[in-house]
Amino acid sequence: MGIAFDSAPDRPEHIEAILNGLDRYNPETTTIFQDYVIQQCEDRTYDCYANLALLKLYQFNPHLTRDEPVTNILVKALTVFPSPDFSLCLHLLPPHILSPPSASVPDTPLAEAVQKLAHLNTLLEQCAYRDFWDALDSDDLYADLIADVNGFEELMRVRIAVTVGQGCRGVERGVAEGWLNLQGEEFEGFVREICGWGVDEDGVVSVPVNKENEAKGTVVREEVRFEQFGRVIRRAYEQPA
Repeated sequence: MGIAFDSAPDRPEHIEAILNGLDRYNPETTTIFQDYVIQQCEDRTYDCYANLALLKLYQFNPHLTRDEPVTNILVKALTVFPSPDFSLCLHLLPPHILSPPSASVPDTPLAEAVQKLAHLNTLLEQCAYRDFWDALDSDDLYADLIADVNGFEELMRVRIAVTVGQGCRGVERGVAEGWLNLQGEEFEGFVREICGWGVDEDGVVSVPVNKENEAKGTVVREEVRFEQFGRVIRRAYEQPA
C-alpha cells in the first residue's frame, strides 16, 4: 500500500492538529505555516500537504502573501520530482503570476521567480538533466531562489539518480557526469557510495538490476470463444435489405 498523500513522518504535532481542524483555514495560522516552511528548508524534510495549505491561505487572503515562502515551497517541490507536487503548487497561485509579462500584466519579482522555477521543472520533466544544471548556473536569480533550501543540489542529484536507475542499466560516463553535474573522483564517489552503481574501465556506468529497469517479456493471451462470433457470422449470410 502506498503512502497517503496527506501524511508526513516528520510533521510536528501542532501542524498536524491545524491540518486536521478548522484552523487550517484561519488566516492567523499563516505565520505558523510560514515558519514550518523555513523548518523544512533547514532540516531537509518535506510536507506537501502543509505547504499546499499555506498556498490555499494565500489564495483566500492575497494580502497575506509573502514571496519567499512561495518560492521556497516551489523549490522544495522540485526536490521530489517526478512527483506532481510542483504542478499542484502552481495551480494554487494567482493567474497573473503564471502569465508571461505584458503591457496589461506587468512583471513582478514573484512572477519572474515562479517562471524561472517552472522552467527548471519543465527541464526535469523532459529528462534534460544537463540542461537543468546549465540553466541553474546561468542566472544569479537561481542562486538566490535555492539559497534557503539546505542541500538543494545534493537532493536534486539523488532524485535524478533515482529516476535514471529506474530506466537504465548502463550509461556512458560522460552522459552520467552531465546528468549529475559531477566529474572525476567526486562523480565516482557519488555513484559508488550514494547510488551503489559501478564504473568500469571502458567508461560505462552500470546500474544494478531492479524491478523498474529489469527487462521482462510480456505474453498477452486472449481467450475468445467461438460462440462470441456467432452474430458476426450470421450477419455475413444475411441478405441486404
